[in-house]
Amino acid sequence: MTLSPTDWLSLLLHFGVLSLLSVGGGISVVPDMHRYLVVEQGWLTHPQFTSSVALAQIAPGPNVLFVALMGWNVGVNAGSVVLGVLGAALCLMGLVIPSSLLTLLATRWAHRNQTRPGVRAFKAGLTPLVVALLASTAWLLLAPSLTAGNALAAALLVLGATLVLWRTSIHLLWMLAAGAVVGGLGWM
Repeated sequence: MTLSPTDWLSLLLHFGVLSLLSVGGGISVVPDMHRYLVVEQGWLTHPQFTSSVALAQIAPGPNVLFVALMGWNVGVNAGSVVLGVLGAALCLMGLVIPSSLLTLLATRWAHRNQTRPGVRAFKAGLTPLVVALLASTAWLLLAPSLTAGNALAAALLVLGATLVLWRTSIHLLWMLAAGAVVGGLGWM
C-alpha cells in the first residue's frame, strides 16, 4: 500500500477533527477511528486496530498511546519504519494539539465565567455525552466476542464487572488482572 502526501494530510486532519470530538479522552472516538482507518481507508486490519488499542491500554503511561500505535501501523503497512514514525507523529499530533489548545482556551474562559447558568448547564450536559461515547467504544471492542458464539458469557462478564466496580471499593487493577486471567485461560 502506498500513501500519497494527500493521504498523510488527510490522516492528520481526520485525527485533528477527532481531537475536538474526544470529550471523554482519545478512547471515546475509537469507533470513528475504526470506521476511518479500517472500513473506509483499509489502512489497518481489524486485528491490527484492536491490538493497538489493547496493547496501549495495558502498557504503562498515557492511554492515548494507542493513537501513535495506529499511526505506526499505518506507516509500516505503507512500507517502512520511517513511515511508521511519520504516521505515529501525525496521528498523535492530530489528536493532542487541537484539543489541548481548545481546552486551554475554554478552561480560562469558563473559569472567568463559572457563575453563568450556561457554563454550568454545559458542564452538566457533558456527562451523558461522555458516557455514550465510552459505551460505543466498549461495544466496538466487545463485538468480536459477541460474534464468536459466546455472547451470553460476554454480556454476563461485562455486567458482573460493572456491578463489582460500581458497588464495591475493589481496585480497578484487580479487575484488570481478573480479565487477563479470563482471557489467558481462553474463556473469553
